Amino acid sequence: MVNFRIISKIIGSLLFIEALFMGLCLAMAFSHHEDDVLAFLLSMLLTFGFGFIFLFLGRNSVNILSRRDAFVVVTAVWVIFSIFGMFPFIIHGSIGNLTDAFFETMSGFTTTGATIFDDVECLPHGILFWRSLMQWIGGLGIVFFTIAILPSLVGGSVKVFAAEATGPIKAKMHPRLSTTAKWIWSIYLLLTIGCGLSFWAAGMDWFEATNYSMTTTATGGFSIHNLGTVVFQSPAIDYVSIIFQFFSGINFTLLYFSIFKLRLGALFRNAEFRLYIIVVAVSSLWIMFLLLTRLDYSIEHAFRSALFHVVSFITTTGVLGGDNVGQWPHITWVILGVVMFLGACAGSTSGGFKCIRGIMLLQVLRNNFRQILHPNAVLPVRVNGQSVPQSKLVALFAFFALTIFMLLFTATCMIIADIDMINSVVIALSCISNVGMSLSTEVGPVLSWSVLPEHVKWLLCLLMLMGRLEIMTVLVLFTRAFWKEN
Repeated sequence: MVNFRIISKIIGSLLFIEALFMGLCLAMAFSHHEDDVLAFLLSMLLTFGFGFIFLFLGRNSVNILSRRDAFVVVTAVWVIFSIFGMFPFIIHGSIGNLTDAFFETMSGFTTTGATIFDDVECLPHGILFWRSLMQWIGGLGIVFFTIAILPSLVGGSVKVFAAEATGPIKAKMHPRLSTTAKWIWSIYLLLTIGCGLSFWAAGMDWFEATNYSMTTTATGGFSIHNLGTVVFQSPAIDYVSIIFQFFSGINFTLLYFSIFKLRLGALFRNAEFRLYIIVVAVSSLWIMFLLLTRLDYSIEHAFRSALFHVVSFITTTGVLGGDNVGQWPHITWVILGVVMFLGACAGSTSGGFKCIRGIMLLQVLRNNFRQILHPNAVLPVRVNGQSVPQSKLVALFAFFALTIFMLLFTATCMIIADIDMINSVVIALSCISNVGMSLSTEVGPVLSWSVLPEHVKWLLCLLMLMGRLEIMTVLVLFTRAFWKEN
């Protein structure tokens, strides 16, 4: 059976970490002398208090985590983090509705970036910083962060990593998972610092650069301005955003070996990275051609706008440049929708289906065509020279089928709730891919998602969580077999 004591112990320890992050926001609020000081002080105390309660409930627990426990703890942690993460919004009064507060927090931690705020510029600095910090924490995973800083907290960390990590194939850089986690978080931190310094050099002040660097490297998309980075009207800022979104969409293990270990050849020999860069290049050139021929853009503007939006969509960051994508030719919507579904590389901060699954899917289809002509041929699926086990292929098609099913189910529920069909499909795709934007003029990056019915928001919260944990980790908890004794 599930070991609730060890789960409680882990949740209590994680709540301490969340409370410490709230302390950073408290310091930010205090330094600006704004009215969110009390909100963060009370939220931090409440989170600490419940952390002690969970630790008390988990006292004398056996320090071993089973595979079943790992699935429970990963899903529970993301939900509980979101519950406590919404306290600053509610106590401050910036969000007076429980549904909206949970939606905003879940969107933050899952790096979806869909917001219910109509005007973020009226929010105090502490609240704005908390929104960005939530996305940065969730970028690589809440529990994965714990493995990096608290490696001795619990046995069975590999099972937790398997339950939370994205992609069908989990790669490790070191035999000790805690060391791997530290290296990956070091890369993440260096990218964030580099992005922040680049934004500052391009003209942002330190607060703007800090917030946008966190949401860019987390590929989240929350903004501290109503118009996002468009407010700066700076091509330099656009290019900085493109570069760091693109790097954040690369598998961090591959990034470590290729750049920090100076093995650049490994980057271009990697099949997933090659597909990633090909999709970005082809999609950007195609949209650029359409903007030049149909909307009379200048060459530089068309190149920058096309590349910015393709990278933003494929990395599931979900921010827009200075162009109204809804006014672009409809074929560009299809292109952006496809790259939004595909996503970037596994092991990055991006969401979506992942390029490595796209490679596996294409190889399976190719092999099936060959099998028709050569029925007795043995045609293995290989990724980067390694054969993919049959169990991984079965899981691939199960994941693909469940993704399509959840998209159709959510879109149908929204259509029943009187939301138009195009918006319903795009919103569902946006949430399950953790993109957080729509292509219509009703719901999108400039206007908020507050117009959606409450029951739809709760459904989208579940969809965002399943998108971040890649569906199986969440849905397995609803199966009868999971809760059986054996």
